Amino acid sequence: MPPRIHLPSGWVTFVFTDIEGSTRLAQMLGSGYRPVLREHRRLLRRTIAATEGAELLTEGDSFFLAFGDAGAALTACLTAQRALGEHEWPTPEAAPRVRMGLHTGWAEPRDGEYASPEVHRAARVAAAAHGGQVLCSAATARHADPLPFGASLIDLGLHRLRGFDDRERLFQLVAPGLERQFPRPRTADAVAHNLPIPVTSFVGRQAERIELRELVAGHRLVTVLGAGGGGKTRLAVELSIDLVDEYPDGVWFVDIASVTDPGLVAFAIAAVLGLRPEPGRPMVDTLVEYAAGRRMLIVLDTCDVQPTACAEAVSRLLSGGSGVKVLATTREPLALPGEVVWRIPPLSVDPSPDGTESDAVALLLDRTAAARGGRRPDAVESADLRRVVRRLDGLPLAIELAAARLRVLSVGQLAERLDDVLGTLDAGRDDPEPPPTDHGNTGNQRDTVDLVAAATGASPQSPATRAVARSAIERHLTMQATVTWSYRTLGPRAARLLRWLAVFAGPVDLPTVEWLLDDDPLDPLSVLVDKSMVLAEPQAGGCTYRMLDPIRAYAARRLAEAGEEQDARNRHVDWSAHALERAHLGPDGQPVTLSLYALDPLAGELRAALRWCATGGSARAGLRLAGGLDQWWRERGLAREGRLWLFRLYGRIAETGEAIPEAELAAAYHMHSLHAGGDGEYAEELRYSQRAEAAARQAGDAGLLARVLAGRAAPLVDMGQFAEAERICREVIDWAREQGVESEALFAVFRLAELLWRRGALDEAADLLAAARPVEAARPVDRGRRSVDMLLGMVALARGDLVAAHEHLLAALRSRMNHGFHGRACDTLNAIAVRCLAGDEPLTAARLFGAAQATRAGLRSTTGIYDGYWNERQVALRRTLGDAAFDEAYGEGADLGLDEAVALALGVEHPDLAADSARFAARAGRATPRQSTAATDRHTEHA
Repeated sequence: MPPRIHLPSGWVTFVFTDIEGSTRLAQMLGSGYRPVLREHRRLLRRTIAATEGAELLTEGDSFFLAFGDAGAALTACLTAQRALGEHEWPTPEAAPRVRMGLHTGWAEPRDGEYASPEVHRAARVAAAAHGGQVLCSAATARHADPLPFGASLIDLGLHRLRGFDDRERLFQLVAPGLERQFPRPRTADAVAHNLPIPVTSFVGRQAERIELRELVAGHRLVTVLGAGGGGKTRLAVELSIDLVDEYPDGVWFVDIASVTDPGLVAFAIAAVLGLRPEPGRPMVDTLVEYAAGRRMLIVLDTCDVQPTACAEAVSRLLSGGSGVKVLATTREPLALPGEVVWRIPPLSVDPSPDGTESDAVALLLDRTAAARGGRRPDAVESADLRRVVRRLDGLPLAIELAAARLRVLSVGQLAERLDDVLGTLDAGRDDPEPPPTDHGNTGNQRDTVDLVAAATGASPQSPATRAVARSAIERHLTMQATVTWSYRTLGPRAARLLRWLAVFAGPVDLPTVEWLLDDDPLDPLSVLVDKSMVLAEPQAGGCTYRMLDPIRAYAARRLAEAGEEQDARNRHVDWSAHALERAHLGPDGQPVTLSLYALDPLAGELRAALRWCATGGSARAGLRLAGGLDQWWRERGLAREGRLWLFRLYGRIAETGEAIPEAELAAAYHMHSLHAGGDGEYAEELRYSQRAEAAARQAGDAGLLARVLAGRAAPLVDMGQFAEAERICREVIDWAREQGVESEALFAVFRLAELLWRRGALDEAADLLAAARPVEAARPVDRGRRSVDMLLGMVALARGDLVAAHEHLLAALRSRMNHGFHGRACDTLNAIAVRCLAGDEPLTAARLFGAAQATRAGLRSTTGIYDGYWNERQVALRRTLGDAAFDEAYGEGADLGLDEAVALALGVEHPDLAADSARFAARAGRATPRQSTAATDRHTEHA
């Protein structure tokens, strides 16, 4: 190490590099290896000198470096990899493939070195990398702000580094000039499969196993078809265990049952493969690129939950690489070319010709012995065993559940109970009980609302629901009988918990179960897990608990029969309201800036709660839930869905005559008006704006009335009545000031500022916004949108002040994306495009215009007051570039995702950094920049 070298302290980023396969390279090159190694060192040292890194140790082909800035360390690695890749080596085979690893931790140098476990962690991160790859830890990813220009980090998931007990989240640096595709990191937990480890023995099905293996060997897509509980998953897993050695790139199990949104199927597959989303790129494209050239088997389980999305993902995977095979389990075919559909039969219930027991009896014998502590049923019970398996139609799930009951029953008693259940579930009835009906509040929840169904009050059926309905007659009696029998063995607390868990749309954690029961649920929950009525699934943050859909439907029916449905579902509505409230609060219970990302994972449960409120619960509670989703619906392009839920809640009010306070009706109508305007329904917008005003006046709440009145201008603007809209805004602001509720008229302030900007009253608009900044900053629900900065940016654009425009607009864009306001981010992208046009960056401007338009079209939202301005600027930009160049750049932008477009916008250079910036002008010409800066300071006061 050179003398007197400065070693950083505090948060230090350690970097290790070495040449992958250096021994092999040295043997291959012989005497030519030394100049290659020397040139490799020269290139790395030149990079280190340029980025102020400290070289602590160089030994052979390895470097050990320290940086005081994580971003500089990543920049150094990126520059070094590019330099190595661009260098002219003696031969292509002589080019060294250097792997690099980074980790950031707190460290202090002592006597010219570091004695810290963070150093060892950095070395292990580097050891996990492949040649040409740059990996970093989560700590480095967190501290690297900003990233190198044009670069991004791909989350590779959690990995166990050698020598460390905990798992480390690794990220790969991706940038132009770097390789992109690498094998999985070389970590201690790297395995060739993720197949579930069975906890019980696999019994029977030898013939089916052989037949299915032959099909998988000869075809790329094999679908195992059958009813729920038929043993599809278990057979697929057992077969896949046998095939692990035949697929060098792994056998990967993906559970689609937990995927509640079609758009998340590709993400579920990617998560299993260790892939993570890349900004602005469809996940399925990442999947296809990764799978191309690899030889792997993907086991997609329970595809009937999302049949269309699974079919699309499978089609893309199979067309992207010839080495990929798919084994799917489902209740209905995927209907893809080349698909081989293999229907799984029930377990045989008749003895084999050689006199051995059938597979179904063998399974029951095995599970009964386990349930009875190893003691097998007596020989005299063999007739009853056959009676049981015949009555259960040889369905493995039914047999498994039945065997668990033999802890307390004889086989004869079990057979008698099954006869009773299959004949009639309710004493005194001669006809079998029909399968549970879907009341619109059980099972997996959809992420959108069907318009026709919403208008009629019905619940639209998904393909999976239709598949279940088609097969209900064939299988439901057996499943119903088994579940009913199992349910009857539960104690009161366990049975009640099973019933009440049916109100949840998806998995729940332990605190949620505690909330539901308002009691310690551990004992009854343990009983349900032990009896296979509830599945416990370990997660990083603790176990989650879920029921299979047939059991959930059964439990929901029992809930209604017990007369508890109203209480349980109302409790679920209360939990949903509580979850919404928590999304607005920090760990200390104080309000925090609203992030719409916090609402994303709650969507399924909130929709389930809304469905109950609209069909059997309190419409008033539903209106409160809808209010909590107001901004989420609008910013996710779901204003239409919001309107439909409101219509259904209005219908519930009319049906029940429930009394709704005028203030709450006013808030709902006001929200409805905003949603209608965002959906382009201007007549509906005006109608509900008027209803909101009437209800707010009746309520006598000045703050509420101010908010509602502030919304009166919106329909006027949408209909082009700008002068009247401005008059309304001024009246509302003055009235709110007189009533002492000025902050509640913030929307009117923003609308007035837009109108003033539109007609060129820029000074008045700037003064208005300067006064509004502290008001916005004091409102957690509003400040994440940074509307003041957005509008000040528009004012600055109109003044020609690019410095102020740049700073305001980028501040607005960062905040809007950080807090999930995607719809408003589109407006900001358009504004930054105008700033680029004014700053002589026309190609970037065209790309941003294209990206904003494509994203907004996907969100199905309108552009509002800015529409004409954006069009006018695009016309000017087209004249500047010419039709061909404009269309090409605009199309490139339209292909960008929102995250990618935002990265492009945030990468626009600050005007003061340009070579011709006034800041670098001669002293005599500095008056103008000082004036611009003063104006900017006035605009950014309190920022």
